[in-house]
Amino acid sequence: MKRTLKYLKPYKKTVIAGLIIKFIASVAELVLPLILDYLIDEVAPKKSVALVVGYGFIMFAFCIIAMICNIIANRLSAISAGNMTHDLRYDLFTKIGRLPAPQVDEFTMPSLISRLTSDSYYVNQTVARSLRLGVRAPILLIGGLIFTFIIDAYLAIVLLACVPFVALAVVIITKKSVPQYYAVQRGGDEVVRSMQENITGIRVIKALSKTDYEIQKFKGVNDNLTKNEFKANKITSLTNPLATLILNLGLVAVIIFGAYKGSSAGDVLAFLSYFTLILNAMLGLSKIFVVLSRGVASSRRIENVLFKQTPAPIGGYPDGDGEYKLQFLNVNFSYNGRENNLTDINFAVKEGQTIGVIGGTGSGKSTLINLMLGFYALSSGAIYVDGKDIRNYDEGELRKKFGVVFQNDFLFYGTVRENIDYFRNLSNEQIAKATACAQADEFISELDGGLEHFVAQKAANLSGGQKQRLLIARALAGEPQILVLDDSSSALDYATDAALRQTLASQYKNCTKFIVAQRVSAIKHADLIVVLDDGVIVGAGTHEKLIESCPDYCQIYGAQMGEAV
Repeated sequence: MKRTLKYLKPYKKTVIAGLIIKFIASVAELVLPLILDYLIDEVAPKKSVALVVGYGFIMFAFCIIAMICNIIANRLSAISAGNMTHDLRYDLFTKIGRLPAPQVDEFTMPSLISRLTSDSYYVNQTVARSLRLGVRAPILLIGGLIFTFIIDAYLAIVLLACVPFVALAVVIITKKSVPQYYAVQRGGDEVVRSMQENITGIRVIKALSKTDYEIQKFKGVNDNLTKNEFKANKITSLTNPLATLILNLGLVAVIIFGAYKGSSAGDVLAFLSYFTLILNAMLGLSKIFVVLSRGVASSRRIENVLFKQTPAPIGGYPDGDGEYKLQFLNVNFSYNGRENNLTDINFAVKEGQTIGVIGGTGSGKSTLINLMLGFYALSSGAIYVDGKDIRNYDEGELRKKFGVVFQNDFLFYGTVRENIDYFRNLSNEQIAKATACAQADEFISELDGGLEHFVAQKAANLSGGQKQRLLIARALAGEPQILVLDDSSSALDYATDAALRQTLASQYKNCTKFIVAQRVSAIKHADLIVVLDDGVIVGAGTHEKLIESCPDYCQIYGAQMGEAV
């Protein structure tokens, strides 16, 4: 947790001020029983009302000082912990956004969401409570013991003998609870994953009448999390009762020994007051350790992401053939590092040309896009853009060349214009050209407010075809050098799809098009068609050439067009 706590450094003045004020409050609390002892044993026998009232006002003043200082210190601790968590969460979000795709796969998305939300919350609670109780509890404990020695050393020794037993109990319980909280956090990841899947697939679940099944499935995940939380809480719940039992036994021993020794009433009453302070201090420390158990587990999970080393770009790769806009040369790739998902991929297209990629589900079509955008590192071979190996490009420089519409893309809550512009400050002319080419003009003009019409969350107020046209407009608006469409016209009717292809050819002549499709009609007129099967190119060429030489392509064409080839 040391690296996490470094986020407190910018707010050290607030932290120090809070600790000093908390120290003053704790000292004020410690003085009260001492004044009470003196009042009972020394002042009261004099039977002076004025003196009793005077000392009463002194005690009242110390009470007010303790109260005000505790309030201020608690607020300062909340401010420090809040600011620290704000910075930590921001850096964690930034880190997650820049994690390479393989590392995102390694952590899993539900786990990253859980670390950004619940784990950061537990760290906040740990820091806030530690700043509040971390000074007060030790001062009350140590100060209480010191003052008891001042009052009566023999009685203090009896009370002091209890402290190691309480400390031992707290240490043992804390040691056992930390691993259990790890299990709780992993269970939280599973709950997030289950919720994410259900929310994303709610229409499919309802359409297949599987709501009850998913409820039972979630019940199992939720029950597992509850069971782990119960185990963790069962362990930590022993702390307070054990500490109270041990200290109460010590208090009984103090009273018996004090009665035997003949201690004064003031001394015994002061001891009772200090015992209460010491007991609260020990319980406070136990609370810190309980919260710390969860906080340590959460901070380690955050640090695993925040300080995850990402492979540094090597660079210095030889250039390819500058004649081609996009070239794959002897590319091999594996997601798991054991068996290839793509094997010996070779093709190239020039500027302004169109390449179509077709194949069955799982054949590797979307993987080609992931590789050319640099989301995953090649196992071997090279990919060139403008004759330059993509590994020699700065990440931002490379991706500015592309306009991409992914298979499962998203539209956010905002206006149509904002979804197309996506905070790139594009001109009205660029947006108008893109919407016209994407065949989105007609339906946008019919929306209430046109470009200023609000798109609902997950674009629930748009049809599938409307969503795809907006996504295509977004990709085109940035005037990319390479347009990538990953099965992004599947919801368009044939007439709209044909109009889109014609407009792309006329309005974006210099833009190289990389089209992944399930429909032959979407790629039939491409300059190069690549047919994939299980990560291997089984055919490449124009439509006419593939009809003559590629059985797989002929089978797809015949099935879709109803023509025997």
